[in-house]
Amino acid sequence: MKKIMLIPVLLLSFFTAIAKDIKVVVLTTNPVMHCISCENKIKGNIRFEKGIKKIETNVEKQEVTIVYDADKTNVEKIAQGFEKIGYQTKVVRRDDKKDGEKKDK
Repeated sequence: MKKIMLIPVLLLSFFTAIAKDIKVVVLTTNPVMHCISCENKIKGNIRFEKGIKKIETNVEKQEVTIVYDADKTNVEKIAQGFEKIGYQTKVVRRDDKKDGEKKDK
């Protein structure tokens, strides 16, 4: 009986995980990232913000790319996280496509 009850719960969990609204935002910071310490400060602190899935930094381009769960956070809340560690942000671009959708070329 327990196995029969477990199957619907597992299926519901599976479909809920698939339906996540995963988005990407690319930001620049002020002050600019200029060294590995800046990268580590950003990665080490922003990863703890709710809904953050992945952070990539690029010192050469002065960009921070963040993959986040839009059901848990938004760009404004991410910017507030940066403010906590002494950075202002500016959005370079957003990818508002849902997870699994193909980009138009």
